[in-house]
Amino acid sequence: MALQLKRIYEAPAASDGQRIFVDRLWARGISKERAALTDWDKEIAPSAELRKQFGHDPKKFPTFKHEYEQELAANKMTKAFIEKIRSGLSAGNVTLLFGAKDEEHNNAVVLKEFIEARLTK
Repeated sequence: MALQLKRIYEAPAASDGQRIFVDRLWARGISKERAALTDWDKEIAPSAELRKQFGHDPKKFPTFKHEYEQELAANKMTKAFIEKIRSGLSAGNVTLLFGAKDEEHNNAVVLKEFIEARLTK
């Protein structure tokens, strides 16, 4: 069982398992039906202020990563979200979906690392 990342614009696959969209804003140009979501967890996404500061600029990613991790640590929804992921992984794969074009510098990358660090504890 694996925690995976995937752009929401990629076609759903059986290997995705549970598909959880982790952006605060809906992805443009894709219907909710085509996205084939298990869930959409807006509350776990970075704050609007942090998202705007980052602006998908790879040079700002280290600062964004640090600040988003701080938001996750303070977010009252984080513990329940991690438990949902743990439960999902006991049944199969879980795929965190994101809308960003940059597959290396986005909130889902940070969230996945944050969750994996806590799943091993």
